[in-house]
Parts: sequence; structure tokens; C-alpha cells
Amino acid sequence: MTIDLEPFFEKYEALLKAADAVFEKVRSEYPDCVKCAEGCSDCCHALFDLTLIEALYINHHFNKAYRDRAEDKDAIIEKANVADRTVYKIKRDAYKAVESGASEEDVLAELAKKRIRCPLLNAQELCSLYENRPITCRFYGIPTAIGGKGHTCGRSAFPPGEQYPTVNLDLIHQRLYQISDELVKALKTRYSKMSEMLVPLSMALLTVYDEEYLGIQKSGEGASEAAKEEDEDE
Repeated sequence: MTIDLEPFFEKYEALLKAADAVFEKVRSEYPDCVKCAEGCSDCCHALFDLTLIEALYINHHFNKAYRDRAEDKDAIIEKANVADRTVYKIKRDAYKAVESGASEEDVLAELAKKRIRCPLLNAQELCSLYENRPITCRFYGIPTAIGGKGHTCGRSAFPPGEQYPTVNLDLIHQRLYQISDELVKALKTRYSKMSEMLVPLSMALLTVYDEEYLGIQKSGEGASEAAKEEDEDE
């Protein structure tokens, strides 16, 4: 890939660093409520999607970490295939439910209850790519809000009805989309709406993000296409 992703990864990592700081602040202020600990993998079964910058980041670090570990990489890829097929079926059923007249709010509530084992969760119930895990994983365990509705981890001990510092995930998602949009503009891709793309982590591991997939014109391609159009006009 000719595009340098590092400047965009740095922007994303700054957001990850801020997320980690927020989590630690809440945990220090409410140590009896935040129950996150090594070996707890509740968040590793949540159903959520990644923005473009997140997908590229996790894909890059996965391939880097397992560059010389083909057997281990293949095992994770196989788990990703299984997880991705499951996600597809869940989303297909959700779409059919909406088409059949179910309210979108009810369907989303049901989706939030779905449990899928992350392909990066190993036999020791630990993340195989913990240092590079998505931002959603980093907020799990402390109060969050999306679309004006609050959420807490089922294993946390935040008493209902009380007020706590709450992470506005809508603002986080806006920033993720912004970084993704900046990346798409730098790519000069033919897929101008790629920054709006959302994919499950399983698909991010399986995808080959090469120039063809990203819709990046090869050197001279644009000129040749323009020349071809001129010939056709004549």
C-alpha cells in the first residue's frame, strides 16, 4: 500500500490514550463499582462494529504480531471465519425483523443481548492483541451513553438510578468517523463513502486491505482513464 497510514494511526492512538485515561480515572474514583480484572472476558463477547480507522489499525497490528506465527494466525483466522458467519446471521435476522414491522429500538435492544466470542480471545480468556484492542473494549466496565441512553457492564456494581461520570460514545464515534474521513480523502479512493463503513472485528481480521480493496488508483491510472475518455469523446 502506497499510502502512509501512520499519521492516521497516531491520531487514533491519541484517542485510545484518552480513553484509557478516562477509564482509569473512573476506576480510581469508584473502585468498588468497576469489576474489570484479568481473566474477566465479558466484554469479549459483545457485538459491536469498527469504523474504518479501527479496522485498518487492528488488521495492521494483527498481521504484524503474527507475521512469523503462521499456525497461530491460521487458528485465529479460523475463529474469525466462524464468528463472522455468526454475525452475518444475526444481522440478517435483525434486518428481516425490521422489514417485518418490528421497531428498530426493540431490534437494537435484542442485538445488545447477543453474545459472540471474539476470535482474539485465547484459551486463557485473555486478549491476543490486548495493547491494540478497539476503543469499545477500553470503555467496557464503566458507565457509557449512546443515543442518550446509559449503559453499564452487567458485572459492574454501579447502583441503578444514581449519577456517575458517563462516557458519551456518540462523541467518540464522531471522532472516529472524522479520522476515517480524513484518511479516505488522503487515499483519493474511488469509494468516497468508505469512511462511513462499519465492520465487525472478525471481518477486520479477515480482510486484505490492499489498494484494490481500498479503491486506490495506481500511478498513471487516472491519466490513462482521462485519455481514454477523451478518445471516446472524439
